[in-house]
Amino acid sequence: MIRTLMLSLCATSIAASAANAQMMPADLKWGPGPPALPPGAQVAVLSGDPAKEGMFTIRLKFPAGYAVGPHHHPTPELVTVIEGTFSMGMGDMADKDKAATLGVGGFIEMPPNMNHYASTDAGATVQVTSHGPFQVIYVNPADDPRGKK
Repeated sequence: MIRTLMLSLCATSIAASAANAQMMPADLKWGPGPPALPPGAQVAVLSGDPAKEGMFTIRLKFPAGYAVGPHHHPTPELVTVIEGTFSMGMGDMADKDKAATLGVGGFIEMPPNMNHYASTDAGATVQVTSHGPFQVIYVNPADDPRGKK
């Protein structure tokens, strides 16, 4: 009896915590990428607010030939490739030969403060889940588009 009651309470709890955000790809509202990324990227927020404290999930769409120089984030980052191919490497210097190329469904998890770089030859869309506020800290300040006019 107690076991049945506990299972019922758990099931009710799970049902009560159903998804707060449900959407299809056609429902995404795309806009310009964050200023911390080079021009040309687009972003769609799936959940949360990347500018505020707390968990968020975004999709980033990159055009062909796009690259982001070595940088890190102060929070963990989970990246899944949704469309195209996306190359990521670890370290203070971008080296395409050392980067891993991920296809659709490819996944990478990066701990806080791990320097990494990214690029796509043909274009890609990736989904990023992290903890806000979203910050991009470039290894070389000259790579930071926020300082360029």
